[in-house]
Amino acid sequence: MDAVSLALDSREVTGKKVKRLRKAGLVPAVIHDHGKDSVNVQVDYQAAYHAYMQAGRHHPVQITANGKKYTALIKSVTRDPKYNALTHIVFNAIKANEKVEAEIPIHPRYAEGNEVSPAERAGLIVLTNLENVQVKALPKDLPDVVEYDGEKLVAVGDHVTVADLIIPADVEVETPAEHAVATVYEPSALQAANDAAGGTADEEDAANVEAEHESNAEEGTQKDELRPGGKEEKEDKSQGREPEKK
Repeated sequence: MDAVSLALDSREVTGKKVKRLRKAGLVPAVIHDHGKDSVNVQVDYQAAYHAYMQAGRHHPVQITANGKKYTALIKSVTRDPKYNALTHIVFNAIKANEKVEAEIPIHPRYAEGNEVSPAERAGLIVLTNLENVQVKALPKDLPDVVEYDGEKLVAVGDHVTVADLIIPADVEVETPAEHAVATVYEPSALQAANDAAGGTADEEDAANVEAEHESNAEEGTQKDELRPGGKEEKEDKSQGREPEKK
């Protein structure tokens, strides 16, 4: 992936007053810099959105703020629950010579000409149990995605675990190796489990979903800035579609 750059401006407005910034097309943000005092910043919405879509929470972002340059990862973003628009960003400054932890998206790899696994081509269902894997590496070694061989998913019961992921040599995996990534099910058996659950499939039979949670910070604090945006996003679900904004 090409380098992702973002220019940020100093921010004096904090707390609930940041809603004024959002109305002006700006996104409030904060930079955590290796235990130093956090830096309050703001950025144009469109620039922030495109940078986030490129970098996610695993690709380094080259930041310029207050005349200083940082290399950072996006630690978290907050979205408006109604319009899905970005409302707050937290950056973690990182050092080029120190390993960092990051969540990397997991993608299946298929044989040339195939778009799905053999199981799906046979009418079976493959459920994703894990969409991201936690890794540790130098910033320059962080991959944009990690893959697994989707052609191994053939029959009911076949599954892929973290141990089956294709991991670059300089990357350490933090997620337990036995954690399931994808599993093959018979459609009728999955439907029966869904019916038994009253129309809602149990987590053991469906993809794991990371729950979003709302901030309970007190009014007037920096964390309170998350409240107007609603919920902190634990993983990116927008997949390239820019949300509608008021």
